[in-house]
Amino acid sequence: MANRVAAKSGRCYHGRMRFVHFHARKSREEVPERKVIRPNAYPLAPRRMASGAGVHFIGIGGIGMSALARLFQSRGIRVSGSDIERSEITDALRREGIRIAVGPHRRANIPPRTTEVIRTSAVRDSNPEVREAKKRGLALCPYAEALGAITREYRSIAIAGAHGKSTTTALVALVLIRGGFDPTVIIGAKLNEFRDSNFRRGRSTYFVHEADEYRASFLNYSPDIAVITNIDREHLDFYKNIFRIEAAFLKFLLRMKPRGTAILNRDDARLRAVGRRFAARRNDCRILWYSHRNPAAKSIRRVIKIPGKHNVSNAIAALNVASLLHIPYPISLKAIGSYRGAWRRFDYQGKFRGADVIADYAHHPTEIKATLQAARERFPKRRIVAVFQPHHYERLRRLFKEFVGAFHEADLALLIDVYEVVGREEQRKRANVSSAAL
Repeated sequence: MANRVAAKSGRCYHGRMRFVHFHARKSREEVPERKVIRPNAYPLAPRRMASGAGVHFIGIGGIGMSALARLFQSRGIRVSGSDIERSEITDALRREGIRIAVGPHRRANIPPRTTEVIRTSAVRDSNPEVREAKKRGLALCPYAEALGAITREYRSIAIAGAHGKSTTTALVALVLIRGGFDPTVIIGAKLNEFRDSNFRRGRSTYFVHEADEYRASFLNYSPDIAVITNIDREHLDFYKNIFRIEAAFLKFLLRMKPRGTAILNRDDARLRAVGRRFAARRNDCRILWYSHRNPAAKSIRRVIKIPGKHNVSNAIAALNVASLLHIPYPISLKAIGSYRGAWRRFDYQGKFRGADVIADYAHHPTEIKATLQAARERFPKRRIVAVFQPHHYERLRRLFKEFVGAFHEADLALLIDVYEVVGREEQRKRANVSSAAL
């Protein structure tokens, strides 16, 4: 069911997406449709907001929501937000002057002068703050639609893929900064280069951001340049099968602006197939393929400070963006060599009783393998102990066999109880999987 915009009232209501099942074979690829939002019909674009306007974020502690909140605040707009739990992100936002309410969602959390409300995809219509926003006639939109409308003000570079989005986004951003393009950036991790933030305000017409495929969120974006790192069996609680995932990535590419450029990973078989289908339907766009076998890989390995062959591939993707924008190769290499890594992406924490401690957000079998391979590369003669907390019961259930085979590079694996994702778990399915079973 498509989201719809009520242009006359300036309100944007979020309709729950669902799959439409047919008996025909093509139903395996059916993905939710989204209506294209005209930029001048969207009430939350910061450049068009009235003086004194206020924006409230429900679920502001999320990595994407917090970055978007910082963008609004950077343009002089009053920002407030709420979240169920206190975190280092909510603490940082408070220090930056954003009003934060922590605890159960309440109607009173929305300040009196608020004119717009943005919510995460996990926030349902029954949420007290959503109900209050509707009662007060406030503009109401989900995060992805708000970000999509804002990116239309720019020449946007969207980074998509099941794995490697944050690292690739960081590398692309740093290459553009070093090349003098001064982009605005929203990223799904905190960067040291951004003063431990997930947002950077630029002064140019370029906007670099992640394009998350969860709940087909990336179908709200129409980029000038689209980078896709890979396609994998992820978010199966929403997509159900790989065919729908591939179909969603194709739809994302088809939403590119006229004469856009897609930068795609040739090493990924699923992406090669999607790329061929895209080329057959959009002859106004071009495709630049990249591979870890690219001759540039040798130069990248000499300068890159983050380990893992997957990160070499991510860096080659960034080099392709740089080449497209005519950024000199030596400048691009310096930018890649300057990158020190992101929050929770092979993130060095210090030592504990002589052991080097690394934190990583890897929560999918493919990511676990890549992280452990990177650890083995960085510490070839050391004993590797992997401490892992499965994230999301449904992911563990659907990919259980893949998880079983994901820890071979570790000398010892310690498993913590499964992390329950609020709003995405089914009670009846939880009993079938556990860390103990894994």
